[in-house]
Amino acid sequence: MRVLVACEYSATVRDAFRARGFDAWSCDLLPTEGDPSYHWQKDCIDVATLSDHFGSWDLMIAHPPCTDLAVSGARHFPAKRADGRQQRSLDFVKRLLDAPIPHIALENPVSVISSHIRKPDQIIQPWQFGHGETKATCLWLDNLPKLIPTDIVPGRSDRIHKMPPGPNRWKERSRTYAGIAAAMASQWGDFLISERDRQLSGEPELSWALL
Repeated sequence: MRVLVACEYSATVRDAFRARGFDAWSCDLLPTEGDPSYHWQKDCIDVATLSDHFGSWDLMIAHPPCTDLAVSGARHFPAKRADGRQQRSLDFVKRLLDAPIPHIALENPVSVISSHIRKPDQIIQPWQFGHGETKATCLWLDNLPKLIPTDIVPGRSDRIHKMPPGPNRWKERSRTYAGIAAAMASQWGDFLISERDRQLSGEPELSWALL
């Protein structure tokens, strides 16, 4: 089964799915830090929607840039609205959510996506998945179950927000925690397999919006 991890250069989520046997690919305008054999350095919208060229996908996990959307940068919103940056970022998110892919997860911090598009289906924290840190991560889910915490640990370090300024600060802040990536690959991967088996057996579809 094919998995697209959009807007990912680190290969963290992609490789978690590949380790479980999925045909997982990442795409980003940046080169990957992992194996380039499974990375499209191209526009994510093209990779997600042009099935004749890139093939079709069973699942997409998207990590759109949060620079113009996260409420942590609200003091800059007037300028970003005035020059159109925020609207362009919102339009990009909408196009990802509207991609012709049956199962979609979109990840972002607390942001204006909630007020301009729709509220997230789930908010998770690293400390629920083995990392003793705080970083509220919102998930917008289409035809996917919510993630179940796998390893609740003590410690509520604010490391991400205390990172010193620097040219790579944005990259470090945007990395997916390994524990969260593993939970995505395990839980959503198992869900994909169960859905495939259900369809092959002719069983009725479950409504995950009610769970």
